[in-house]
Amino acid sequence: MARRRARPAEGMASAQVDGGLAELEPDRDRPRARTLLIDRAPQSHVDPDDPGYLAFAYQRRLGHIADLAAPPGAPLRVLHLGGGAFTLARYVAATRPRSTQQVIEIDGPLVEFVRRELPLDPAWRIRVRTADARAGLARIPDGWADLVIADVFGGARTPAHLTSTEFTAEVRRALRPDGCYAANLADGPPLAHLKAQIATVRTVFPELCLAADPAVLRGRRFGNAVLLAAARPLPVAELTRRCASDPQQGRVEHGRALADFTGGAAPVTDATARPSPEPPPSVFS
Repeated sequence: MARRRARPAEGMASAQVDGGLAELEPDRDRPRARTLLIDRAPQSHVDPDDPGYLAFAYQRRLGHIADLAAPPGAPLRVLHLGGGAFTLARYVAATRPRSTQQVIEIDGPLVEFVRRELPLDPAWRIRVRTADARAGLARIPDGWADLVIADVFGGARTPAHLTSTEFTAEVRRALRPDGCYAANLADGPPLAHLKAQIATVRTVFPELCLAADPAVLRGRRFGNAVLLAAARPLPVAELTRRCASDPQQGRVEHGRALADFTGGAAPVTDATARPSPEPPPSVFS
């Protein structure tokens, strides 16, 4: 998780949105780049001059997954659950021209603010819909998507109804038979939520792997982990190589190691689902 910023920077745009105070803070190292903050907590980073640049570690891991979802340059159909500043949608549009993408974001005022301050290129074929992620997912035709990316947080927590086996089954319904599902998850010691999410997704998809900072996987701190799932073999070796070479090095768990990590965690259903845990105050200090 990114740390909360201390005070606004000069030249910042801001607006009140459903999730709180949204701000776009200038990046002193990149002339037109901006970091989206909600109530001073960084959410996304966008560089309009270089949409292929991903500043946050978890977004780089999602970018690797998009890179490996099809041969280089081939267009994809991508469904984004959660929009933020549309960082990953911009990335796919830049790296895979002619891709068709849908973004589902519940916060309408946030969508308006981002589109006004950081407009999307009309040629990018990105459609943004204001809706709850699960309600929007239910409207996607069967087998439409090559890739579904879930990065949904209400405040700093993933809503409970987006953590269950029923939700995951809806994701698989919307995917092509050889499509991939990638989810950004946030947790800290004892990692009960993360382990339960692995067990949940495993009830729907036979192939899984997990990419995260080693300190998060060892339960030493709160942070993000990216779970990748599919009904086909995953590009584990290449994803491992890419994560290991990132500026913030990541580790990939798969197979027996991932099963051992998950232990005896039970899958989550709609009846038992709870939001992801609240980050500790130290994350934003």
